[in-house]
Amino acid sequence: MISSPLFYLFTLALLVAVIALFEQKSRLKLFKYVPSFVFIYLLSMLLASIGVFEQNEAIDAIYKNTKQNLLPAMLFLMLLQIDIRDFFKLGKSLLIAYSLSLFSFAFAFIFISLLFDFNKEMASAFGALSGSWMGGVANMVAVGSALNVSQEAFGYALIVDSVNYTIWIIFLLFLTPFAHRFNNFTASHEQMAKLDSIIGCACTIGAKRYWLLILLAIVVALGVNLVASSGFVLLNYTTTTVVLATVLGILGSFTKLKTINGSSEVSKTMLYMLIALIGSKALLENFGGVGFYVFAGFCILVIHALIMVIGAKILKLDLFSIAIASLANIGGVASASMLAATYNKALVGVGVLMAIMGYIVGTFGGLAIGNILIWMTK
Repeated sequence: MISSPLFYLFTLALLVAVIALFEQKSRLKLFKYVPSFVFIYLLSMLLASIGVFEQNEAIDAIYKNTKQNLLPAMLFLMLLQIDIRDFFKLGKSLLIAYSLSLFSFAFAFIFISLLFDFNKEMASAFGALSGSWMGGVANMVAVGSALNVSQEAFGYALIVDSVNYTIWIIFLLFLTPFAHRFNNFTASHEQMAKLDSIIGCACTIGAKRYWLLILLAIVVALGVNLVASSGFVLLNYTTTTVVLATVLGILGSFTKLKTINGSSEVSKTMLYMLIALIGSKALLENFGGVGFYVFAGFCILVIHALIMVIGAKILKLDLFSIAIASLANIGGVASASMLAATYNKALVGVGVLMAIMGYIVGTFGGLAIGNILIWMTK
């Protein structure tokens, strides 16, 4: 049994490193449908469930402090290389499709919450999930932390996200050959938008760059926690740090800080560590009702799909536009790019832009939906 807080963090870091390395070296197709962060969460939860981690004050304290500082640091770096201006170059039809996707998810979460009569725990779990389905897993972690979602409820949200995402991406890929028929149904014309520039940087960078990014992230984390502890509070302490870190990341993207390459790699590492931390506080025995959560999540997708199809018919949107807008929200950069490539390789950039915009929208949208769902339980 691990009782040392430093050994506790080392074990989780080692778990993250092993899974990430295995994903990179093995190149299994399994990771295309079940993201590596799911395995990180499940294995860290398994270690906690079999009693590997001792429940003591020292471990609880380092868990709280690490999560409290790692979360704003991750959000800041994640947003640092996003250029909002590129998103608005996509064109009218794609912007309408993206807006429709956000609206449909917001409506679906609220409607299903009313239909299933969510209790406070379910409301908070689906509030965190809305952050993911409007942005990405990083947004789900941020929203879940801000809403004080329990480890078990967050685990439910993560499982729902993984299961329904897998079903959804397979369904959207299946629809690709039928794009012409759908476009005839909506009387639309496919959007063949192309990007004039590459988003981010694919270059290999040295260790000095990584250390500079980590230093910046530490400064931001210390800064936002200092502000939150000084008495300036938005809803609660964590919400304050999340919002401030998000705003600083967006502002930083308009400065020369954007030219420091590697922020996505460092922020991804921080995200994986955060997921391992959350998983280490969950227990397998508390996951008996996950099937109900998965079904509710599937119902949200059905309502989302119906609104997207109806909207496409009224607004004359093509299948590519609504499919990529949907998957950019649910899946993120990798899956949105893959789906875009099945239509035309020149459209990959569209998927990238929509997905990275979700990193901004997901946190604020998830916080809004989450608080509405929790308010509805009162």
